Amino acid sequence: MSSADEPETTPEQSSTPEQAGSPRQDGPEQVRPERPPAGPVVFQPSRLTLLGIVAFCVFAIPFAFGAPWFWLVYLLPVAAAAWIVRTRTTVGPDSVTVRRLLAGRRVRWDEISSLRLGKKSRVSAVLTDGEELPLPAVRVRDLPVLAAVSGGRFTFPTDE
Repeated sequence: MSSADEPETTPEQSSTPEQAGSPRQDGPEQVRPERPPAGPVVFQPSRLTLLGIVAFCVFAIPFAFGAPWFWLVYLLPVAAAAWIVRTRTTVGPDSVTVRRLLAGRRVRWDEISSLRLGKKSRVSAVLTDGEELPLPAVRVRDLPVLAAVSGGRFTFPTDE
């Protein structure tokens, strides 16, 4: 066999017995900050979604002006854009602030007893009175950051 038939190995592909048990560095890594961020952390829907709303508005032009009152179809993308811009969860060292389309609520950390992980990786805060407060735009993948900002009020479960 010639050297052209053999697959090339790069330093990243070759491993020694010491490296065999170590985690790979080329894959996605989980973010686990050692100390909380300096200021509050804001979780919000992606602003990239607004491009889809603009595309919907452009493609709806023939339909919207095809008959009287069909222009009301534009109320749907306006409402969706307002929801994307307004909805957020702000997590600080003292409190969690949830802002929705029409209302908002601020809850201190000592009023939160636990977090509930729901379907589709949604996260809700369970309050001490038993009420459940959905945290918009916070997903399960954001729990390490949420745990770090909480200042040790709850810990992120690890497999160690």
